[in-house]
Amino acid sequence: MEQQAAIAENLVEELRWRGLINDATEGALDVLAEQAVTAYIGFDPTADSLHVGSLVPIMTLVHLQRHGHTPIALVGGGTGMIGDPSGKSKERSLLDEETLAHNLRSIRAQLERFLVFDGVTNPAVMLNNGDWLGELNLIAFLRDVGKHFTVNYMMAKDSVKSRLSSEEGISYTEFTYMLLQAYDFLAMYRSHGCTFQFGGSDQWGNITAGTQLIRRMDSGEAYGVTLPLVTTASGVKFGKTEAGTVWLDAERTSPFRFYQFWINTADDDVLDYLKFFTLLNSEEIDELAASLSEEPWKRDAQTRLAEEVTRLVHGDDALQRAQQATEVLFGGASFADMDADELLDIFAEVPSSEVTPEQLEDGYSIVDAFVDADLETSKKRTRQLIENGGVYVNNEPVETTDAALHLADAIDGRIIVLRKGKKKYHLIRVIE
Repeated sequence: MEQQAAIAENLVEELRWRGLINDATEGALDVLAEQAVTAYIGFDPTADSLHVGSLVPIMTLVHLQRHGHTPIALVGGGTGMIGDPSGKSKERSLLDEETLAHNLRSIRAQLERFLVFDGVTNPAVMLNNGDWLGELNLIAFLRDVGKHFTVNYMMAKDSVKSRLSSEEGISYTEFTYMLLQAYDFLAMYRSHGCTFQFGGSDQWGNITAGTQLIRRMDSGEAYGVTLPLVTTASGVKFGKTEAGTVWLDAERTSPFRFYQFWINTADDDVLDYLKFFTLLNSEEIDELAASLSEEPWKRDAQTRLAEEVTRLVHGDDALQRAQQATEVLFGGASFADMDADELLDIFAEVPSSEVTPEQLEDGYSIVDAFVDADLETSKKRTRQLIENGGVYVNNEPVETTDAALHLADAIDGRIIVLRKGKKKYHLIRVIE
């Protein structure tokens, strides 16, 4: 027990220095410091991928397991058909059972990159609350659970109050969400000995409803800990970009774009993100903090952040490909071993034009191509640029002013990349 207590106490210390504790119910942190516990965090199954906003709860489960506790990832197959009003300005679309089943399988696969589900003394568990919520009898639920919550109590919760004051209002369906989440906690308390729920700070009302239900129905002790809702230093919601949500699924957000998201972290945010989203220890982060302070232009902290998180989410091979793609875009590296799809992803935001294979049969003058692409204003200036070593095709320098593009220059027969100087690109797409 002494060894367990030491492990648990280290968890509290680690969560504190990482800034991962926002609030806790009375006695919660003392219990974590005294014994190994079973704790759960819920995940929204409204998409077939989690996103970077899910990484704080995911990493919290990782820390729990690493410190000897048993983590439960609860995916809301039941509540996902209802929708949580917390932090939402309007009601979400309800999901059908087939879509939910697909989403649950995909999320399980993503969580397996972070959590160990087999072969350890405290294996992670993934549960679907649809397994018990789907069996509930309405009359019995209202009799056994609903009687423990007054409407006044439920309306006082921030997630409900904010919706009541909006034009959209709140449906009875969403209003019942708090009771269902409280019942989740009770169900896992009974079946798995789960005594802790972790969640975002917007989940406080739902969490305390669960601890109250366990106390009233089973005379049990249960606890809640909330995690910070991450924003950037400028106050923008974390994980949102101009291109939209940053997903953990490589099909939705490629490893290259995922890597670039972290590389572009602002100096004011990067140290917090290293604590939140990586397993680097305090000494390693202190070294990166020193580099950030003394030589910020090197962006060592951002590079390490991007490396660590991309490796965690996508693995070493995908990280290497993302680094190679970054070197292609910003360092002028060779396109060797890269296919057209990868290059199209890298250059997705680069201006492009189209040519047919027939236009390339007799050769498409590079001088003409540069002017047509608005990379240069005249043929004369393009020739001078070639002579000065400033014209590249597929990141290879063009050495003669009479050079031309042919179909053989098209990568996978589909694209040719023109570059002026170090960073100005244009993509030529070969279309039938």
